[in-house]
Amino acid sequence: MMEDPVHLLVITAVVAMATFATRALPFVFFNTRAPPEILSTIEKNLPPMILLLLVIYCLKDVQWLQVPYGIPEIFTIAAVMGLHLWKRNAMLSIFAGTGLYMLLVQLDVFSVLFG
Repeated sequence: MMEDPVHLLVITAVVAMATFATRALPFVFFNTRAPPEILSTIEKNLPPMILLLLVIYCLKDVQWLQVPYGIPEIFTIAAVMGLHLWKRNAMLSIFAGTGLYMLLVQLDVFSVLFG
């Protein structure tokens, strides 16, 4: 089904304005004063919360009693923990862990080894 070009243009404009507003509003609201304590708390705790969500997502559908027995998940969690303890960089841990897990799952490395 083809969309009307005017309809697509309106949708694009609304999305662009919403994106711009989310970037500009903090500067408008917090230009002359410090941000509220809740924002500082969120800023401090967001990386660990993201990592926790990635771990939960990673483990939600694991078949512990079938090949590959959750080995890609356990391997990735160990790699992320080691990387994070070594480098103390949340973004590096998040992206490296996500990339490693996706690589192991997509290539089916452990199923080939243990299957």
